[in-house]
Amino acid sequence: MANESDNDEKLIMDQPVSPPVEAGPTVTEPPGGKKPLVDEYNEPLNHDDEPGRHEHFRKRPLYKRPAFLIGALVVLVIVAIVGVRYWLYARSHESTDDAFIDGHIIQISPKVSGYIARVYVTDNQQVKAGELLAELDARDYEAKLNQAKAAYDAGLAQQHQAQTQVTLTRASTRSNVQQAAAGVRQARSGVGGAQATAAAERSRINQAAAGVSTARANVEQARAQLTAAQAEATRASADVRRYQELYSKDEVSRQQLDAATANERTAAAKVEAARQQVTASEARVNEAHSAEAAQAQTAQKALTQITGAQAQVSEAQGRLAQANTAPQQISVSEAQAQTAGANLESLKAAVDQAELELSYTKIYAPEAGRVTRKAVEVGALVQVGQPLLAIVPGEVWVTANFKESQIGKIRPGEYAELTVDAYPDKTFKGHVDSIQAGTGARFSLLPAENATGNYVKVVQRVPVKIIFD
Repeated sequence: MANESDNDEKLIMDQPVSPPVEAGPTVTEPPGGKKPLVDEYNEPLNHDDEPGRHEHFRKRPLYKRPAFLIGALVVLVIVAIVGVRYWLYARSHESTDDAFIDGHIIQISPKVSGYIARVYVTDNQQVKAGELLAELDARDYEAKLNQAKAAYDAGLAQQHQAQTQVTLTRASTRSNVQQAAAGVRQARSGVGGAQATAAAERSRINQAAAGVSTARANVEQARAQLTAAQAEATRASADVRRYQELYSKDEVSRQQLDAATANERTAAAKVEAARQQVTASEARVNEAHSAEAAQAQTAQKALTQITGAQAQVSEAQGRLAQANTAPQQISVSEAQAQTAGANLESLKAAVDQAELELSYTKIYAPEAGRVTRKAVEVGALVQVGQPLLAIVPGEVWVTANFKESQIGKIRPGEYAELTVDAYPDKTFKGHVDSIQAGTGARFSLLPAENATGNYVKVVQRVPVKIIFD
């Protein structure tokens, strides 16, 4: 036992003495010249703390070590700083994973029906604005355009004819008015001449009647003449009655009735002349009756000429009245010309429509982008509005669906940071463009109706459009 303790003491004494710690406690050596047992921090150990056989020092607990305390303090400070910063960041920022890349999809559809003649693009091909995508068989529309052009040419000739007719009507109606006025004046002068001739013939009849009165000496001849004249008067009266009945039925003209009436009057005059010439000689009576008959015929012709002249006056006045309708005729011609012009405009519109439909047989890209959902092949019969393909332009944005509790302070124009799953190591910059005026559920295909049944509160999400900067 003594040897073992001596060896232990020797081992302890052989250990290098730690340098004195500044401002540390003063250690006094015990009597006998032996150094006291100290721990690794140069603090004295009690007798109970002496190390075992293989342990010369007793270590402090971890939570009492200064390095640990300093490290823990640093960690607490860092955590506090990070927590405060996160709290400040969370107060002024909102985030969501319910976001999608969105963009315009331009649906390409034909405006006319027909068979596809050529297709110039394939799936996922990049096209430029105005690039030819497909072409329809244009032969039917070319024929329709030619037909419209032919109809337009015919309408143009019709309009030219109508305008020429207006000029011709203006010139002809002016000459017709002048000619009709001259005809009226001439007919009226003819009536005056016929009336003068009739007056002269009436005076000659009076002279013949005077000659008959001198022939009344021949009674027998006068009586015979009286009998004949009476018979003639009876016949003339019967004719007048018959003509009056026919005239009342509009079966004879007024001229015939007047002639019959004149015949009746002539016969009555002959009867009167025969009665006056009873004592006249037979020769004088015959001569007088012959002269009277001749004068009567001449007077009848004069009356007939008056009637004809009056008819010519009426006819000339009718022509003048017709000629005086020149403004109306010109208006009718101008209306026809305007109608032809309107018809020409309609035909021109038909030509433009045919040209437009012909241009629709070539389908161009409205914007630059990438071809998707191509569903058209050569030879296919397509209808108006049928989807052929779609073009997706390069402009994209993000539609972020924030909860209704997150959008209270989100305003258009605010800064946004975006991360895309395809580029996990890159952060994109953007800004809020607009907020949809309604939740996504309300605009869904089958919007939820919680007015009936058991109500379940669901957090609504409002789409927010964010544009890349």
